[in-house]
Amino acid sequence: MLDAALIKECADPSLKPAIVEQFVQAVGSDDPLAIMVKSGGRLILVPKPRTPEEAIEIVRENIGGSIVRVGLTQIPAGIGVKDASELKVDLVDPCVNLRMGTAMFAKILRIVAKWYGNPTSEEVFPQLFDDAVHAWRTGKFEGESVFQAEDPGGTVVQRSAVESDDATEVADDGSAETPDEAPMKPDDAGIRIDLTRIGGQK
Repeated sequence: MLDAALIKECADPSLKPAIVEQFVQAVGSDDPLAIMVKSGGRLILVPKPRTPEEAIEIVRENIGGSIVRVGLTQIPAGIGVKDASELKVDLVDPCVNLRMGTAMFAKILRIVAKWYGNPTSEEVFPQLFDDAVHAWRTGKFEGESVFQAEDPGGTVVQRSAVESDDATEVADDGSAETPDEAPMKPDDAGIRIDLTRIGGQK
């Protein structure tokens, strides 16, 4: 579980705390020094770092030709970095990593939402979230590299929680509000969106 204070202080403000939590749960790690290295689709075993300095050293050693994921959000290291020496120790700092990771994920959510035609219904959000998580894991959405892609801007309609067994959400002021209907589990739903109607898509 992510610390609520850490989310409040460090996470991208455009994402609701519940979404930040589910994002980190889906793709991240409990260990701020966690490093995952993949090369040619295979996982490479690296020594477990004991300090942030060791962690960044391992990242620098593996960044050439491999995909290196780092920290709480398992953000891909080296995005927009020309030289491995530019990688800073703060990449494994929980606050910095959460800030960078959630800002990047918010951008991916906006890319996915734009592709869907920026739907305004909260019901669509679980599908957007799943697609954005998949894009985060693979680095691609509809053939486009999401990490390097331009941010389309705009806002994404979010649910208070992507999946909640309790139908009562607590509003920001502490009062309870009941949504119109209980959130659906992904397995309960049939085909939710007819993508054939979306104009101008590849």
